[in-house]
Amino acid sequence: MQQRFTVRKLASTLGLLALSLGCFVAARAQVSDYGQKQMGDVTDQLPDPVKKIQIKQNLGAQIPLDLQFRDETGKAVTLGDYLGSRPAILSMVYYKCKILCPEEFNGLVSALTMVKLAPGKDFNIIFVSVDPTETPADAAAAKAKYVRRDGQPQTGPGWHFLTGQQPAITSLASAIGYGYAPDPGPDGKMDQFAHASAIALITPKGKIAQYYLGVEYPPTGIQTGLIAASGGTIGSRVLNILTLCYQYNPLTHKYSLMIIRIVQASCVLTVLLLLLYVGFNIRRDLRNGRMMARATTLRKTANG
Repeated sequence: MQQRFTVRKLASTLGLLALSLGCFVAARAQVSDYGQKQMGDVTDQLPDPVKKIQIKQNLGAQIPLDLQFRDETGKAVTLGDYLGSRPAILSMVYYKCKILCPEEFNGLVSALTMVKLAPGKDFNIIFVSVDPTETPADAAAAKAKYVRRDGQPQTGPGWHFLTGQQPAITSLASAIGYGYAPDPGPDGKMDQFAHASAIALITPKGKIAQYYLGVEYPPTGIQTGLIAASGGTIGSRVLNILTLCYQYNPLTHKYSLMIIRIVQASCVLTVLLLLLYVGFNIRRDLRNGRMMARATTLRKTANG
């Protein structure tokens, strides 16, 4: 009985295994076929915009404090207006971004709720748009949204959302090592950008003290980093794993290879889990069978 049960279970699991392998092959064929028919040959080559995306950690570098921008009210300002007496969190984004920037904003808001320092009092928050076509109205809308989400309207004066002209944007991006590139949308318009997500802590004198990459930031790290930056201390490099914002464009197959890799990885993981499941159950059933056989032998011996 035990053997029949084990064989039946093995047959059922192997059937699922075969189905998963079929999924792996079919997914590859279907995605590849779609890529070839709709987008040309799938390639391992990264599109040019992605090659330009990087965060070069220029720790200790001086950012240009005299760069001219406009704040969310339209007032002409410089980066130096927000430094001098306190450190700052600085990030380059663009306000119309629908993919990664909202996650970065939300990640920072979430982290700051657990930081025992107050924007506007202990430090400033500075966002600078990489899109020279964005306006103070775009910046004002973004500020209203995220200050409201922060739930502490009294800290609003410490949040600064800036826009500017291309020379100032390029100069700041170069200083903080922020790589980005225009990324044409499906309509061909250059109204979106391929970029990575990162924040930098800036000392009151305008030197880069620390980087945090990604869209989730450690509250304790930010707090201790701001305290250290306020005294001019420069931190150390962090692991350079980038979280990329890159719009999928089916006309140029920019993500076709990534789709294949994700599907394949999911199928491989399923196969491995099934194999572990099969091995565990067969081992358990065989062990139970041996125990039952031993018990039967002992009973026969005792009765004989």
